[in-house]
Amino acid sequence: MGAPTKLQPDDRVAVGMAARKQVPRQSLAEWAPPADRPDPIDQLLGQAEQRIPTLVPIRHGRMSVSPFAFFRGSAIVMAADLASQPSTGLTVQLCGDAHIANFGLFASPERTLLFDLNDFDETHPGPFEWDVKRLAASAVLTARSNGWGASVQRAMARSAVRAYREAMRGFAEMSTLDVWYSRLDVSEIARFAETLPPETVLARVERSIAGAKRRTNLQAMEKLTIVVDGERRFVEDPPLLERTGPEQAELLGQEAIARYKETLVSDRATLLEKFHVVDVARKVVGVGSVGTRCYVLLLQGVDESDPLVLQFKEATASVLEAHTAPSQFDHHGARVVAGQRVMQAATDIFIGWTSATDALGLVHDSYVRQLRDMKFSPDLSALGLKGVDLLLRAAGWTLARAHARSGDRLAIAAYLGRSTRFEDAITPWAMGYADQTEDDHAGLVHAIRMARVPAITGV
Repeated sequence: MGAPTKLQPDDRVAVGMAARKQVPRQSLAEWAPPADRPDPIDQLLGQAEQRIPTLVPIRHGRMSVSPFAFFRGSAIVMAADLASQPSTGLTVQLCGDAHIANFGLFASPERTLLFDLNDFDETHPGPFEWDVKRLAASAVLTARSNGWGASVQRAMARSAVRAYREAMRGFAEMSTLDVWYSRLDVSEIARFAETLPPETVLARVERSIAGAKRRTNLQAMEKLTIVVDGERRFVEDPPLLERTGPEQAELLGQEAIARYKETLVSDRATLLEKFHVVDVARKVVGVGSVGTRCYVLLLQGVDESDPLVLQFKEATASVLEAHTAPSQFDHHGARVVAGQRVMQAATDIFIGWTSATDALGLVHDSYVRQLRDMKFSPDLSALGLKGVDLLLRAAGWTLARAHARSGDRLAIAAYLGRSTRFEDAITPWAMGYADQTEDDHAGLVHAIRMARVPAITGV
């Protein structure tokens, strides 16, 4: 995936220039659905077969709310669409779901608040432009959701793509270690504005920072649990949060924890030993992830004021794998964790993987992380035009940094070039794909009305 060590810098640049000749940047500009394009509804229904049947209607209901909500839940659809397009062949570790809502704030192990990618369920190697296209299309859909016109939609997509191109060219001039150590402290995010942001925008950023700092294990415990007969337990909120039975809790709390512990660095394993499991619940999360097997474990250290809340989230094959090379990992939880460690500037100290057993005794790959560790995504509808533009520029830089860590940054920078031709191509593509997403969303709404697709709304 990375640059072969035998290639000299000039040779690596030549790789990018050769890719530019093979797949000119302007060839990336047009979205045209292929004649044999798979039916998006069939793709979603096929994906649902692997999920918890009673929760699948909630997923469809959440996706039906808006085209952007549909986009968030339909990475499988876009993966097939991207595979039908011209490809540069310049491979990186892809996020696989790099839409704007999957960028946000979280705490580093040093307790610094960082801005970074925060979802890696679909991570897999592939052409760098696939992530860029997903980010650009999400910029257009965000603008449309906020009621902004076509000129603003194009400007939003262009901001994100230009930030990516300029950042990648900057990383190409840096040493390998400097690239690896690069990170975006949230206090520095205002530097991505072309002009000094208005005080209202800075105030919204400050509120986001304050909100992130409140989202800790202690806050999760206070929000999700109560004390019953002297013992702390999760508060049930069916179907979104349901405690498991004693036998299932034992399986998740002991066997899965033991397997998970083996994947941790030794000092983190020692830290984990200082906690014990007191309760387990199944939790519904996100939009695209609804229906996957996700559990939360409440662990306790010294006493009930010393909590750790871990999330065990099912990991299945990446939606990208069907269109690229097979995963090098036999365990999809390990795939997610490896991709996250490569792409993120800093990673949750409790990140690891295991296998969790469901109520039927079936084993499912999972990855593990803290439920909340100052993880926070800003409300895109409340940021305003300047705020969303700032967020997109920061996301473009962040995505370039993630790709520069795993791919050949010199080759990609050479392909991108110094001119605006790359953003000139990706912007109209994003506009066209946003139109496609609106059509696909309308198709889902119609399928729900016709009872082809089960859906529960408002949950």
